[in-house]
Amino acid sequence: MELIISLIINGLATGMLIFLLAAGVTLIFGLMDVLNFAHGGLFVWGAYTGIFAYAATDSFIIGILIALVTGAVLGLITEKLIITPVYGNHIQQILITLGLMIVLSECIKVVFGPNGIPVSVPPLLAGSWEVGNIIIIKYRIFIIVIGFIIYGIFHYILTRTKIGLIVRAGVMNKEMVQALGINIKRVFLYVFMVGAALAALGGVLMAPYSGVIYAEMGMEYAILGFIVVVIGGMGSYSGTLLAAILVGLAGSFMAYYVPYLSLAVNMIIMVIVLVFRPQGLFTVAKG
Repeated sequence: MELIISLIINGLATGMLIFLLAAGVTLIFGLMDVLNFAHGGLFVWGAYTGIFAYAATDSFIIGILIALVTGAVLGLITEKLIITPVYGNHIQQILITLGLMIVLSECIKVVFGPNGIPVSVPPLLAGSWEVGNIIIIKYRIFIIVIGFIIYGIFHYILTRTKIGLIVRAGVMNKEMVQALGINIKRVFLYVFMVGAALAALGGVLMAPYSGVIYAEMGMEYAILGFIVVVIGGMGSYSGTLLAAILVGLAGSFMAYYVPYLSLAVNMIIMVIVLVFRPQGLFTVAKG
């Protein structure tokens, strides 16, 4: 039982980190119909700027804030210069944002150096609790709590607030919302910036969890993020959370019981979902 609980905690922590990355993808695609494959680049920039700010100030909170600002600013630049010309064209969006992710990753090497950088867990979150025979690592609990808080905040905003109503109405009928005097382009810009900030948040939180940051981590985790989005259903925020938890738990249990399948289990889940439910587990097919 102790082993099962430990594996569940590990899987939930990994799932929540993937969720923070995938949530931005879902937010941007579900509300703006934009496929942003540059999300991995935003993720790695959040990791590097946040960790360097943490090292300079000795405050992990400041590191998180710097990562969020970095993600939002890069999101602003990306939406204005890269995404705006290709609205409505998914093929061009995929190609141009994939190219941007490569550029962002290579810029990391130019600015911060090509070598990996070790990262330690902040002292306040280091260590573990011992409950009976179960050892619970503090930082993993912290990640799980942050993930659920982020989900709760955005679920509330999108379903219970005026701005959420405006965003959802803008997705359905932009012209109608603009006719009411609302600048829907500005609203979508803010949505894109928030999605980018979520990716950066995932990056800075992933750094102490993995113990090292490197330029290529954006590409690696971006793949996991899109797997989660496909499994959960494109545009389904709740589906993304549940799919991230599923992927995290599957990886955790497979790494212990069937190690040689631990890297492939996510692809296996995605293939099964695509075969039997191509629209994703938590959405319904359109048309």
